[in-house]
Amino acid sequence: MKTLVVISDTHGNKKGVEQLKPLFLENDYAVYLGDGFSDFKEIFSEQPEKCYFCKGNCDFFAPLPEEGILEVEKLRIFYCHGHRYGVKGTLVALAKRAKELDCSVALYGHSHRPSIEELGGVTLINPGSLRFPATQGGSYAYLVVHGEKLTATIVGENPN
Repeated sequence: MKTLVVISDTHGNKKGVEQLKPLFLENDYAVYLGDGFSDFKEIFSEQPEKCYFCKGNCDFFAPLPEEGILEVEKLRIFYCHGHRYGVKGTLVALAKRAKELDCSVALYGHSHRPSIEELGGVTLINPGSLRFPATQGGSYAYLVVHGEKLTATIVGENPN
């Protein structure tokens, strides 16, 4: 069994990232889905072997990949920021890309709306934004993988 903490769209909320640092340290993986990479740099430098990142549309000069694949136990997970797949309108292109890559899970951000949905046999997870809405403290996703089984939870804001 492996655990993952997934965050996105911190947009300068370094304090929020710092508050989650103990959580990153106790879990197997930390996945950052873009838009505020500098907020996460310290965690990355301390635990590079467990951190996975991709570039968001606001990470202009960050030397990060646009997307990636993470294999956890028997599960292939596609991750990206989501802006290149039009996730604010529909998740069809994102699900299609995950299937093309033989992934049954896709992690994405960009919309700032936490969500766990299934489309075409792909589980699509958006952790929401750790920054917005600031009045509620934002949200992140916690995933547990056991073999090919996934349990996903949004922590913070209520998912749709």
